[in-house]
Amino acid sequence: MPRTMLTDQHWSKLKSILVNFSIYLKHNLRLFIEAILYRIRTGCPWRDLPEVFGKPNSIFKKFNRWCKDSKLLKTFKLLSSDADLEWIFIDASHVRAHQHATGVKDQSISKSIGGNSSKIHLAVDANGNPIEFIIGDGTTHDVKVAPRLIDCLDLAETEILCADKGYDSEFLREKIKSTKTKANIPKKGNSKSNNEHMDWHLYKIRHLVENAFARLKHFRGIATRYDKLKRNYENSLALACIFIWLPL
Repeated sequence: MPRTMLTDQHWSKLKSILVNFSIYLKHNLRLFIEAILYRIRTGCPWRDLPEVFGKPNSIFKKFNRWCKDSKLLKTFKLLSSDADLEWIFIDASHVRAHQHATGVKDQSISKSIGGNSSKIHLAVDANGNPIEFIIGDGTTHDVKVAPRLIDCLDLAETEILCADKGYDSEFLREKIKSTKTKANIPKKGNSKSNNEHMDWHLYKIRHLVENAFARLKHFRGIATRYDKLKRNYENSLALACIFIWLPL
């Protein structure tokens, strides 16, 4: 029997949430979730899943149906609705795309000198737990995707949104300020203005978003993108985020 990841306590919490999305407790549901976790944890091809999980083709087809309905994404959004949104930290991280993930157009994979890649644009709450993400191509600058990420966030209760100097943009600052949230983003070294607006003590806590990336990339299927379809990779990442939220 391969190593599984869901404890009885985690599964009890997760299955009560899945009912909200018309996912009923069939006899093999827990094993199906474990199969997806095993696949993203090891990065193995679907056909190499251990027999104990069932027929690989059946598991993949069911996973693909779930991705079409965004069931794992919706579950993640429900779990993260209890986030502490007083402070929010955003950042992005490159993900190398495996050669098997390429070949389909418009799936947020781009080619640069370093090869094919995607980017995870992530937002975490004051406790460092993931609350929102966007999958983008690997060559688009972070600051161009940031407005879309902010549009996905509910900043009604947020006092400060923190990011590094890669997000130094007056347009982005004004967009954040329009939500009555303070933008704690430092100016670049070549800027003529100063950093008197900065809360440097809070800026030091920005490592929370880096820690979240480190936890997500413990999953080899997240650290390297093997999924051809963007929606499948998004739902795989959503499951990794769900696994972070379950113990809380």
